Amino acid sequence: MSEKEIILEIKHLKKNYDNLTVLRDVSLDIKSGEVVVVVGPSGCGKSTLLRCINGLENIQEGSISLKGEIISNQTRNMHLVRQKIGMVFQSYDLFPHMTILHNILLGPLKAQDRDKKEVIREAEELLERIGLQEKKDAYPRQLSGGQKQRVAIVRALCMHPEIMLFDEVTAALDPEMVREVLDVMLGLAKEGSTMIIVTHEMQFARAIADRIIFLDKGEIVEESDPETFFTNPGTERARKFLNVFEFDAVKGVEDK
Repeated sequence: MSEKEIILEIKHLKKNYDNLTVLRDVSLDIKSGEVVVVVGPSGCGKSTLLRCINGLENIQEGSISLKGEIISNQTRNMHLVRQKIGMVFQSYDLFPHMTILHNILLGPLKAQDRDKKEVIREAEELLERIGLQEKKDAYPRQLSGGQKQRVAIVRALCMHPEIMLFDEVTAALDPEMVREVLDVMLGLAKEGSTMIIVTHEMQFARAIADRIIFLDKGEIVEESDPETFFTNPGTERARKFLNVFEFDAVKGVEDK
């Protein structure tokens, strides 16, 4: 990965909620085409980290830069920054009164003023790729949770982001729906998309990651390649965290 450019730089980030420090002195570089998976116990700051990157939370100290431009705590141009940083949440956030196709078209047409025919063609191609082209005229209420989450990913991709953030996107899904969403993300990784993924799916993390970041109590405790992290973690805290999982084989997902 050394020859690839650094696309995102996080330096000494600190995030407080009143008197509670959620992130403390977090520094992290993300390279173009890299898949970084952030894991850790509940409440350790994983989702807050993504929200800070996407400008949904202001930070108290440090900086976040995208391709050398500081984007943290911007107020005037954050809508432009978010076009470059796609984010997919647990809760789909599709507009219930719009068809699937119109949900996808809204951002590119309104925020980016792109050609409608071009965006429709791209949206339909992406829906075809994830097996949902026939659902383009359906409404969100007519889709399963896994289908809605796949549409949310397509909606983010249609904005042509430079980096994608995924925040526990399978957490609200029934187990049988998880695989279809993870398959889409594995496909993006194979195509060279730059991604930061927060997940509790440890086998998936091992299969997709170029690098694992282990976060605990708002700090990066460990950072390594997935094989090292899952077979020989360097800290006692990571070993305790992994004790609740089994990693003899990556079941249900193929290696990247």
